[in-house]
Amino acid sequence: MHSIEFAEPWLLLLLLLAPVVFGLSYLSRGRVVYSSLNLLPAHSASWRTRLAWLPDALLALAVVGFVVAAAGPRRGEENAKIRREGIAILCAIDISGSMMALDLSPPKKEQTRLDAVKEAFEKFVLGGANLGGRPDDAIGLVSFARYADTRSPLTLDHANLIAAARQLQIVSDREEDGTAIGAGLALGVERLRTFKAKSKVLVLLTDGVQNFDEISIDAAIDEARDGKVKVYTIGAGTNGMAAVRVPTGDGGSQLMQTQVQIDEQTLTEIADKTGGKYFRVTDNASLKSVYAQIDALERTAIEDTRFANYEQLFAAVLVTALLLLVVGLLLRATLFRRVP
Repeated sequence: MHSIEFAEPWLLLLLLLAPVVFGLSYLSRGRVVYSSLNLLPAHSASWRTRLAWLPDALLALAVVGFVVAAAGPRRGEENAKIRREGIAILCAIDISGSMMALDLSPPKKEQTRLDAVKEAFEKFVLGGANLGGRPDDAIGLVSFARYADTRSPLTLDHANLIAAARQLQIVSDREEDGTAIGAGLALGVERLRTFKAKSKVLVLLTDGVQNFDEISIDAAIDEARDGKVKVYTIGAGTNGMAAVRVPTGDGGSQLMQTQVQIDEQTLTEIADKTGGKYFRVTDNASLKSVYAQIDALERTAIEDTRFANYEQLFAAVLVTALLLLVVGLLLRATLFRRVP
């Protein structure tokens, strides 16, 4: 009963008419007047006499039913959700060989840069680690090394999106290795340009320097600006030397130091020219912090709209009231008929 409410609760004031109806009905004409009660035969009261008030009570209850039905009883759906006009977010993630570096590992756990990014991306989408998730946003995924590939189109099916993200692997073919930032940027912008959304955001993460120029970064920036795509860029990892675990010939592995470098100037330029922001991450904590900042920057809470669905209950109450009225009138005209 706690979930039942009334569309017009003020009409419930008319319930005060129920005792008035009962009183008027009970005191209505229908009694024989005697000059003296001594003229009546002596006998005990019959069941009809004892229940003479019953038709009047049924009529009063019918009035209660009519009033409650008029007030519009209804029950709100327990699964009513808040729906908001979401935004389109596409993440372009570098999967080149340098993403094997371990400098983004969380404490007491060895993790490649790519695995750390995949974990942060999952929490960004589904929620967790102080992130609320993006249930109302269409999110897509692009990966790039020497070439760019679409891993998931923009979708609200986040379960399949995360499944695609978990399958990301660092390129193993030397012919496909490299860092084509322009290719990743261009493909992400292309996917967003044709998608209908009020706001379009591209998050591009890389740990390297553009070393394949088949697609111009400047041309991709122009496409982003024309398509009103805001680009957040993330430079992931340390500059200089970083540890990488490589296999040994005997089936084991060992840590080696490798030279890494991030083109922060280019990433800053991409963000500045598209209205976004450049972020620098050097450890696991700062990586999670960047996703939290982007999550906070790209929220549309002011556009929340609640759609409430109700189950209308007045019909059952109205039918019950009509039955009470009919039964009361029938009893009044038959078993409990009053002689005028």
